Amino acid sequence: MSECSHDCSNCSSASGCPSKNQPPKPDNSKYLKNTIVVMSGKGGVGKSTVSVNLAVSLALKGKNVGLLDVDIHGPSIPTMLHLQKEHVMSNGEKLFPVEKAGIKVISVGLLLENPDDAIIWRGPMKIGAIGQFINDVEWGELDYLIVDAPPGTGDEPLSVFQTITGKVSAIIVSTPQEVSAADVRKSLNFCKVMNVKVEGIIENMSGFVCPCCKTLTPIFSTGGGEKLAKEFNVPLLGKIPIEPEIGQSCDKGEVFAFTNAKSETGKIFSEIADKIIG
Repeated sequence: MSECSHDCSNCSSASGCPSKNQPPKPDNSKYLKNTIVVMSGKGGVGKSTVSVNLAVSLALKGKNVGLLDVDIHGPSIPTMLHLQKEHVMSNGEKLFPVEKAGIKVISVGLLLENPDDAIIWRGPMKIGAIGQFINDVEWGELDYLIVDAPPGTGDEPLSVFQTITGKVSAIIVSTPQEVSAADVRKSLNFCKVMNVKVEGIIENMSGFVCPCCKTLTPIFSTGGGEKLAKEFNVPLLGKIPIEPEIGQSCDKGEVFAFTNAKSETGKIFSEIADKIIG
């Protein structure tokens, strides 16, 4: 958030000015070298699946990686990693992330006594929690913090962008259809307004891989991600097909990129990680 640029000396509201009274942001750039927010303007495009597999793919390349789930009302990362019975520990000053498949994980779902409890929070509570997840967690020194954001351009991604003091960028997830691309454009424009670099676009559900013959068949319209990449002049990082094993891995709490690293889709995630590192 930019500071107030006006002369406050003669302003009757100076004592209550949010910019004047706002404390300096904690410097998290010392331990978060690169923060990448995985986002989309539309739900159901597979942001969480991309976030988990991308985080693990980076870890498999020797990077220190954290995974932050800021989907406050629908945290799915604990289920995908089979961490429903795990809880975040604290020493009174810092929270300690849970570790799985070589990555450090924080989610509001790891703070709930019952994973089925509804979280009924207004904006300020969500903003405060996200600030704590970034500044009050013992992350160690991370090469990459992957942030799984909920759909849209609201409090959650905005809070992350305004809280991170170091390098922060975004990856936009889309599916091939135009109805998805129309919503994804909002996320791309959001990043432009926030002056946040877009690492690129990932086209998820890009065709169906038959589990028997491994043939790739397009079941939606094609080229949506590539069209968006050209329209906004950003890279198309990769196309992730619909593969039954990915869904089965999520249901089992396994990470596809970890258990199937040598599969064709596993290689695609690895190539995306290489592009990000490069």
